[in-house]
Amino acid sequence: MTTRLNPYLSFRDNAREAMAFYHSVFGGDLNTSTFGEYGASDDPGEKDKVMHSMLEAPNGLVLMGADTPSSMDYNPGDNISISLSGEDEAELRGYWDKLAEGANVAEQLAKAPWGDTFGMLTDRFGINWLVNIAGQPQP
Repeated sequence: MTTRLNPYLSFRDNAREAMAFYHSVFGGDLNTSTFGEYGASDDPGEKDKVMHSMLEAPNGLVLMGADTPSSMDYNPGDNISISLSGEDEAELRGYWDKLAEGANVAEQLAKAPWGDTFGMLTDRFGINWLVNIAGQPQP
């Protein structure tokens, strides 16, 4: 997989509905994972909320989205991040290192529960970034 750059939308409790709507608009394949599937929230009310959703349209458009956990701020209007994802670890770590200069790192680039390496930061210009390096398949 080549490195991708795409928008990542944040919602408050309606990511499933929103992503289904975008799926009806753009078509393609929609995959969704919940917080409960990955044990990613201590709040039992969030187990069925969307931790990650990805829509891949036939023409190559990619849109990602998730519900914002109740423990995190949610501010409509600044609820869009840019996602960098792929398999080229050196390339993606290089981007991360440069973006992290003068940034507010919310989550260090580290192994995530889903097996990939993941990090979140807000760069020095106030732009939110998500970096995900795909885990290597086990032999």
